Amino acid sequence: MAGAADTPGMAVLSHLGVVVGLASLAGINLYLTVFVTGLAIRMGWVTLTPALHDLAVLSDPIIIGVAGFLYLIEFFADKIPWVDTAWDAVHTFIRPVGAAALAVAALGNTNPVFEIVAALVAGGMALTAHVAKAGTRLVANASPEPVSNIGLSLAEDGVVFAGLGLLAWNPVVGLAVAVVFTGVVVTAMPRLLRGIRAKLWLAWKKLNAVPDEDQETELGRRLPGHCELQIRRAHASTAPIGWAVPCLSGGGPRLAANLRGWLVSLENEPVRVFFVAGSFFGGVVLAMDVAGADVSHRAGFLCDKVEIVHRDGSPKHQFLFERGLTKVAARLAEAIREMAGKPADQV
Repeated sequence: MAGAADTPGMAVLSHLGVVVGLASLAGINLYLTVFVTGLAIRMGWVTLTPALHDLAVLSDPIIIGVAGFLYLIEFFADKIPWVDTAWDAVHTFIRPVGAAALAVAALGNTNPVFEIVAALVAGGMALTAHVAKAGTRLVANASPEPVSNIGLSLAEDGVVFAGLGLLAWNPVVGLAVAVVFTGVVVTAMPRLLRGIRAKLWLAWKKLNAVPDEDQETELGRRLPGHCELQIRRAHASTAPIGWAVPCLSGGGPRLAANLRGWLVSLENEPVRVFFVAGSFFGGVVLAMDVAGADVSHRAGFLCDKVEIVHRDGSPKHQFLFERGLTKVAARLAEAIREMAGKPADQV
């Protein structure tokens, strides 16, 4: 933010770097970004170029005070499991709007068309950073321990401090880093959104779970019509369904994580278990040979997990079950162990 660029082209890139950099950092922590930027300007740690003169408003004591107070609240809220997710949910609207306001201020007096475009781009980049932050936190909340939340919160604050330092040192480099970061997040966005949706679904199911003593223990045999059609088309089988249990994929060979589907057995397939997930427009059918496999069931904070470790040494497959299906998940693990030829009491 300090110093003059050597050429007009570099000056434009430097200006754009500040606009984009502040927007991206605001998507991670809006209040800390405003507080540190305003304090740096007020204390003379950075010297604003004429093009960035309008950012001087951030050095107003009222803005610094309000931003510092809100950051203090966020500092503690951001380290408590699930409170941080609720805080992020509220700030889904606040951070992009704040980033857009910062971008307009950083642009200074310019064509209104440019202001609108800058506000849209800045809001989009802030939203991208926010989704990455919120999604990471949601995954961390699958475990009730607070250590990961505290570590992530401190790391995010560190990123904001480092990012602001980078913008003060070389805005062009900051621009490159912001663009690369946004590109990586956008590329991973489908997987990230799928993970967010899965964790929210598991959390909702946990809140509405049937008590353990009232849960069913029998494995169901009914499979949604489109899923049954997929599995029969993929394996040309008309055999009756042995059992079918709804779950989420936890990942494994040829299996993406956080797909909502079903674990299925067919009566003419004594050592194969199928995972099927999809819609009327397509989906996934995975056949797993479980002969000799080690199968385990673990109850977790947010969900139950069944793991299948294959005898050929390939990476394991994991499947997640809502807490209302704890007994069904345990029974399913026993059923797969029987198919694998393992003792029923194996852990």
